[in-house]
Amino acid sequence: MQPKALTGRSRDEAWQVLRDSGRPGRAVDVLVVGGGVTGAGTALDAATRGLSTVLVEAEDWASGTSQWSTKLVHGGLRYLQMLDLHLVHEALTERGLLLRTLAPHLVKPMPFLIPLEHRWWQRLYYGAGVTLYDLLANVLPGQRALPVHQHTTRRGLHRAFPDLRGGRAVGAVRYWDATVDDARLVTTIVHTAHTYGAQVASRSRVLDLVREDDRVVGARVRDEETGEEVDVRAHQVISTTGVWTEEVGGLAGADGGLRVMASKGIHLVVPRDRIGGSQGLFLQTERSVLFFIPWSRYWIIGTTDTPWHGDLRHPVATATDIDYVLDHANTVLTTRLTRDDVLGWYAGLRPLLQPGTRGEPDSAKISREHTVVSPVPGLTVVGGGKLTTYRVVAADAVDLSLGDRAADLPSITTQIPLVGAVGEGAMRRRMPALRDRFGWDEQMTDHLLHRYGSLVEQLLDLIAEDSSLALPLEHAPAYLRAEIAYACISEGVLHLEDIMMRRTRLYYEAAGKGLAAAAEIADIAVQWLGWGEDKAARELADYERRVRADEAAASQPDDLSALAARDRVLRGEPAAATPGTAGGSS
Repeated sequence: MQPKALTGRSRDEAWQVLRDSGRPGRAVDVLVVGGGVTGAGTALDAATRGLSTVLVEAEDWASGTSQWSTKLVHGGLRYLQMLDLHLVHEALTERGLLLRTLAPHLVKPMPFLIPLEHRWWQRLYYGAGVTLYDLLANVLPGQRALPVHQHTTRRGLHRAFPDLRGGRAVGAVRYWDATVDDARLVTTIVHTAHTYGAQVASRSRVLDLVREDDRVVGARVRDEETGEEVDVRAHQVISTTGVWTEEVGGLAGADGGLRVMASKGIHLVVPRDRIGGSQGLFLQTERSVLFFIPWSRYWIIGTTDTPWHGDLRHPVATATDIDYVLDHANTVLTTRLTRDDVLGWYAGLRPLLQPGTRGEPDSAKISREHTVVSPVPGLTVVGGGKLTTYRVVAADAVDLSLGDRAADLPSITTQIPLVGAVGEGAMRRRMPALRDRFGWDEQMTDHLLHRYGSLVEQLLDLIAEDSSLALPLEHAPAYLRAEIAYACISEGVLHLEDIMMRRTRLYYEAAGKGLAAAAEIADIAVQWLGWGEDKAARELADYERRVRADEAAASQPDDLSALAARDRVLRGEPAAATPGTAGGSS
């Protein structure tokens, strides 16, 4: 099926459907609230069952939890320690589907090392764990998606990761998982859902749920771009709002909804040449796990796992968080990382399903298993879940919303490749000729294939129209100018922030959070989005203010002072740095 672009016109069409839904006989079958990975997957699932579907998101696609993950598609090796075998098997099944069928262009295999300090019992312990991991993955029908684990010697560990402090390591276990650009995955799922008939509208906020007697029959939605408000009629409303689950469930005015705890995790981005290693590293800390993930030109290092009680829209990384990850990284590396080595950082919230316990739970011990409930007729609420299992969570949500009708309209998303997947192999074979034609290096063509798959063809169409688009951005040469133009006309961009933070990763992979490239990117948006110069100037000022606010937060020692510093900058006030905590982290 020919992909349908996410454009300003498609958003206008979605809003027309929302307006018309109040007319007799025009109610939509399913209104999905929340444009993260679960909401995007739910819209795709509903649309491919033949249901009229509208997906609304209060901000940009993936603007919540889904853009701040560890960038892994994985079974959850540490969940084996919790004996959560069902979740691990489910996640490994989905990992295989994504690698083989649904998104082979977006999801890439990655080997990880678990260093061993004790020759016998650790080899037995971790060996048994990854053996079970492999068995749970390979009971699946069809071709094995990834190699089975291997044991390696101290010498083999040093060859794979020479900068690992090896004084006590006697070897390692090597196992396989996969990496993904999380925000790109979400945008691609939304793009696919729209291709199969879903109407999608970002920057469209649900203000309230509409009820008749004891049933939810729709929602009050506001267009955040224009201020227009409409009452949308829907046979079923499905809430996939992550850490906002309780807020949306509370709009129904009924008991029986889900309780979700927000847990903060942060990650650091460090240049690739600062750490000698060619494979990922998996280590356990007293509070979470520590991943070293090689990605393109840099390493992603994280994560933490701490309860969050602040503004759900703006989790912040503090100086303490950044130093915690650096300190733990430095305990296992022969090189020493400092704040000056940190290109960028990011903080996100995990929506952890809350058990029925009293007091402050330990967020690291709550299962990531998802739950779907219907607290009142007409409303389905999703709690928990993880990036890897989004498709299963979505299918469960639509099944519950349909009730008895689900048997007649089963989910078929195991058979629906995401846009860009079909034809990716053929595009890969064209890349040597494209490198010669445009002077791109192998890293650039790998980058394009990993982001677009066969949709690279659409970038080539833009370049045929304007040859300057084949050039890299001057201050962000990992990206082509064509990628920015394509984001503007095909990927639902409304603001500069959307490009800097989610259509690219410049917010956290470039020094200064990509500010040096922002003006050139805004100039491209002027051309392809039709912005005037005043609009472009406002967008640049807004993004710079966001960057300065997050930098101010990262100079503070705790969440409360970090939020206060961030708010001061956003209000245009000077941010008072805490002595001794600010560093070269930007």
